[in-house]
Amino acid sequence: MISTTADPLDDQALLRYARQILLPEIDIAGQRALAASRVLILGMGGLGCPAAQYLASAGVGTLTLCDGDRVEISNLQRQTLYSEADLGRPKALAARDRLRAMNSQIQVNAWAEMAQPESLTTALDAHDLVLDCTDNFGSRHQINRACRSAGKPLISAAAIRWEGQLAVFDFRSPGVACYACLYPDGMEDTEDSCTRSGVLGPLLGVLGGMQAAEAIRLLCTGGSPLAGQLLLVDARYWQWRQIALRRDPACSVCA
Repeated sequence: MISTTADPLDDQALLRYARQILLPEIDIAGQRALAASRVLILGMGGLGCPAAQYLASAGVGTLTLCDGDRVEISNLQRQTLYSEADLGRPKALAARDRLRAMNSQIQVNAWAEMAQPESLTTALDAHDLVLDCTDNFGSRHQINRACRSAGKPLISAAAIRWEGQLAVFDFRSPGVACYACLYPDGMEDTEDSCTRSGVLGPLLGVLGGMQAAEAIRLLCTGGSPLAGQLLLVDARYWQWRQIALRRDPACSVCA
């Protein structure tokens, strides 16, 4: 635990966050909302690192970082919170220490294990919003089910090779599509991976930054233009597509 100032917007905080407070969509009220917010980030890899870094820099009051892996040398190509000195350390602990050094005004918690259904359900009760930065269908489906059941907004991203995607599932609203409407459960057998196919590091940085941007927007304004949409990017040609998500009446999670 680290100490926080009595007033989340003291003189030092106003100087630190001045450039985003100037945005009318954020302003003083939005900055206070960020300071009071609690965000759970699941997966501290190529997506989780930039997302967590931007949310810590923006002044989100409490961040919980969940990852059961340790830092390996192959991570350093794209996981920007780690250095060679962190090799062998649990990712959640190494990322926590780095973020605390960046912003002593916020609280950063480390959850150095893979979330299980029971522990994830408990964790959601203590958080306002979830970022899915994991790298496999099994985890994404588990997180989707838990967030929908708890009615918590979920911001999900993924990337492989030169392609990536971003989606916002605002489960506070009834009748919205979920991740399983887009990718039905049971696709694990056909899953590709960065280990086999590779991934462009900066693309993960772009998508992780966009997850952070949508989290800030949701926490400050209550909504997102990407809610109910799937944003696709091909970084080879910087082509972007946006597709409306429709609820699947046969979905195994939300039908």
